[in-house]
Amino acid sequence: MAHTSARQDGWLIGWDPEDEDAWHKGGRRIARRNLVLSVLSEHVGFSVWTLWSVLVLFMSPEIGLGFSPGEKFLLVATPTVVGSLLRLPYSYAVTRFGGRNWTVFATGILLVPTLLALYFVQRPGTPLWVFMAIGALAGVGGGNFASSMTNITAFYPQRHQGWALGLNAGGGNLGVAAVQLIGLLVISIAGDTHPSYVAAVYLPLIVVVALLSAWKMDNVDAVRAEPGAQREAARDHDTWWISLLYIGTFGSFIGYGFAFGLVLQNEFGASPREAVGYTFLGPLLGSIARPLGGRLADRMGGARVTFWNFLGMGAGTAVLIVAAVLNSFGMFIVGFTALFVLSGLGNGSTYKMIPAVYAKKAEDEIASGRDAGDAFARARRLSGAVIAIAGAIGALGGAAIDFAFKLAYTDGSGSGAPAFVAFLAYYALCLTVIRVVYLHRIPTAVKVPDIAKETSRV
Repeated sequence: MAHTSARQDGWLIGWDPEDEDAWHKGGRRIARRNLVLSVLSEHVGFSVWTLWSVLVLFMSPEIGLGFSPGEKFLLVATPTVVGSLLRLPYSYAVTRFGGRNWTVFATGILLVPTLLALYFVQRPGTPLWVFMAIGALAGVGGGNFASSMTNITAFYPQRHQGWALGLNAGGGNLGVAAVQLIGLLVISIAGDTHPSYVAAVYLPLIVVVALLSAWKMDNVDAVRAEPGAQREAARDHDTWWISLLYIGTFGSFIGYGFAFGLVLQNEFGASPREAVGYTFLGPLLGSIARPLGGRLADRMGGARVTFWNFLGMGAGTAVLIVAAVLNSFGMFIVGFTALFVLSGLGNGSTYKMIPAVYAKKAEDEIASGRDAGDAFARARRLSGAVIAIAGAIGALGGAAIDFAFKLAYTDGSGSGAPAFVAFLAYYALCLTVIRVVYLHRIPTAVKVPDIAKETSRV
């Protein structure tokens, strides 16, 4: 940025997004460029992460890969778990190696699971454990979310973070819809016996995004976290409340994204073409809704938007239970699509709660006599750490959803209704947490960023 930062060995030194003068003199342009490339990298990462949600729909005795429904749900749960576990180390990696450096590596390594998937889906009789190992490797794509979000947080002032993080995450989430749309195109053009074509599409994309990231992205010294930031965040009770909420929003989005096609096949006997044809729309709308959730939270408050969002998710889940009982395909599609949209909105609003919660804590510390600059520096540091922790735990919610469906569809009933009842109970728990812990605690969304902006100049 103009007078507050300089480039040194590929790093932006002295970067301060809260410096309004420097922001308008060039900081906004630099932040936007890094955001675009971050979205591209995260988008490809999400696509590779959720690749198996499409490939399992091709698996049938016809191509020598006749796995049972339970085995398929287990396979799609594998990358979900690994991607969740990788989010914490990926977030830390950005603080250690730099946003640009890590993005190049994290994008390039996606070639490994993609190439392996392309090869082995063409080998009839390949055992399940091989595909599970490849699916586990595909989990690296899920880790990209945490490193990308941690990096972008450092480029934007707090008053713009809801929108920037929403765009970054929403563009990445679109990878879930994109890989399913590619699956639909492959089935439409080549039939449902060529899953390797889906994987092949991503090989040149991975290479191009890695090269663009190496060329145009920046490392930021401000993203280098102080030692122990995640340990300090882990001792804060708000980290765990927010993580619980993020399980309900992002866990729902990614879990439904992995499982939707298989649910349609098991609940209604949908063909691969029918399953893929319906599954891309929900993740697409949910991804588009994510930045809107961040924008609404900027204006109305993250806790308030998230509360009403969980009410809607509860209603949508009730629709699914009724649709399953009545065996209504149309009602089921409408209910599931609504859940994708609402989970996308909730992703954005829940993440916006994080800087708001810690800005409020900083305000309280200032009122008790602590230095304003120190208080908000700590708030910013903890916000980044909580984003990483909540992102990791939230993604584990997706694996829980996949396992719930596995149990529901292998108990002999052939219905996902028991799983939906469990999800409904969890959304009720989230509503209780927001109501009791946050709704009367965080002030309106406009006031917190204004306080942060003013005190950051101290």
